[in-house]
Amino acid sequence: MNKKIKIIDLGLMDYKKAWDFQQSLFDEIIEIKKKNRKNHLNEPTPNYLVFVEHPHVYTLGKSGNVSNLLINEVQLKENKASFYKINRGGDITYHGPGQIVGYPILDLENFFTDIHKYLRFLEEIIILSLKNYSIEGERNEGKTGVWIDVSTPFPRKICAMGVRASRWVTMHGFALNANVDFSYFDNIIPCGLANNIITSISKETNAKKIDYDKLKDIIKKNFINVFQAELI
Repeated sequence: MNKKIKIIDLGLMDYKKAWDFQQSLFDEIIEIKKKNRKNHLNEPTPNYLVFVEHPHVYTLGKSGNVSNLLINEVQLKENKASFYKINRGGDITYHGPGQIVGYPILDLENFFTDIHKYLRFLEEIIILSLKNYSIEGERNEGKTGVWIDVSTPFPRKICAMGVRASRWVTMHGFALNANVDFSYFDNIIPCGLANNIITSISKETNAKKIDYDKLKDIIKKNFINVFQAELI
C-alpha cells in the first residue's frame, strides 16, 4: 500500500479548470487499478491532496435541489459568480476568495475501505486545525462538515464537505472558511438547510486576515497525522 501523498497547490483557479484537473488525477488512479486487476499487477496507486482557491462559484451536488440557489442567471453575472451541477454528494455550497478548498484524490485501498470513516477523518483534520486558532470545531450529528457551538440554539458552520468515491478513489473534499465575503451565502440555502449560520476563522477570532500559507501548513500536518501518511 502506498501511503505517500503528493501536495499540489493550484492557487486561484476557475472552478471548471480545477474540476477537470482533479478529474484527470482521479482517472489516472482508476486506470492503474483497472490495469492491475486485468493484468494481475501490483503497480502502486498515487494519492494527492490538491489545494485551491476559487473565484465566486456555487456548486450543486447530485442530491441537491436547484431551488436552493436563490438568484437567477442575470444576478449570477451581476455578482460575477458561476454555477455548476457536479457529481459529489450533498446540496448547494459556495466557494470563493478567502476559502481554503482541499481536494484529496486518494485511493482509499491504500488506507482503509470505509467512506464514512473517510468523512470523519476529514472532519477530524479540520477540527484539529481549528485548535491552532483557539476554535473548538465540532461534528453535528446527522450532518457533514465542521461546526461551532453545536449544543446551542444557533450552531455555526465553518467548513463544508462533499465527496465522491468510485472503486475506493475519492474526489472533491472540504471548503474551510478563512476570510470569506458572507454576502455570497445570502444567495443560497447553504447545504439545503434553512437558517444555517455560516462563520469563518477570521470572524471567530476577530482577525482582519488569516495567513493562507500558515493555515495550509497546519492542515497538511494534521492530514498526515490522521491518515498516518507521508507527504511528498
